[in-house]
Amino acid sequence: MDKIRDMKGLFRGSRLHTVCESAHCPNMGTCWKEGVATFMILGGTCTRACRFCSVPAGRPDLIDLEEPRNVALAVKELGLRYVVVTSVARDDIEDEGASAFANTIAAIRQETPEVKIEVLIPDFSAKDGSLKILSEASPEVISHNIETVRRLAPYVRPQAMHERSLKVLRRFRELNPHTFVKSSLMVGIGETDEEIIELMAELREAGCQILTIGQYLAPTRAKRHLPVVRFVSPEGFENYRQKGMEMGFVYVESGPLVRSSFIAEKGYQKAMEALTVARKMGP
Repeated sequence: MDKIRDMKGLFRGSRLHTVCESAHCPNMGTCWKEGVATFMILGGTCTRACRFCSVPAGRPDLIDLEEPRNVALAVKELGLRYVVVTSVARDDIEDEGASAFANTIAAIRQETPEVKIEVLIPDFSAKDGSLKILSEASPEVISHNIETVRRLAPYVRPQAMHERSLKVLRRFRELNPHTFVKSSLMVGIGETDEEIIELMAELREAGCQILTIGQYLAPTRAKRHLPVVRFVSPEGFENYRQKGMEMGFVYVESGPLVRSSFIAEKGYQKAMEALTVARKMGP
């Protein structure tokens, strides 16, 4: 409990947000006890209102120009080895937040160059300039969540587009082949197993290498939040994992409480191990 209290105190004192709290993540206590958290930059209010998400939507916050440095100092003080940085959607900004991500990556590397960095980004409306800004910052992992199957995408993410998300993942693979590409999806919203397998194939075709799959849990009973349609069995999650590995993903984490940033370092390590093996085997 002391570790959790210390982390909360640090975040409050530095005016930092975590997606752990904003998204009501069920793994928050587990991760925080280990000194792991996902930083959420660009404020705590999103310009989109996805029906699965508990992050407040509305008029966005003013941009804190000191935020990149504050995140970097928090990473250093917490002694983290692996950092995940995400953000709310910021459709009100020209580059939709890409420069803020790049500045945060640079600040972390200046303070703690040994730390590995994963970013979990919105789609930036697939603006190529924004995608290039982030790609050139060269985080170890670039993650963008597809969230759900093609049929349900307009219902679940009304301000996003299924094909646009695939385009974003594909473009990052083209821009920086040295950065791992990752995505995540929820199950239990009304999709079929066949649609899930089809979506996984779409992600592989787009160049996605790391995949996480978790059970959707409604964050509140508010009408804007989707109800749970079904609970997938442990055997069902294991089947998704096996299918994903057969498709060629280098790492798949699949389980009821799995979230995109949960044990993120493990996914990166497994991807690096697979890359090392591939290099030893040669062309």
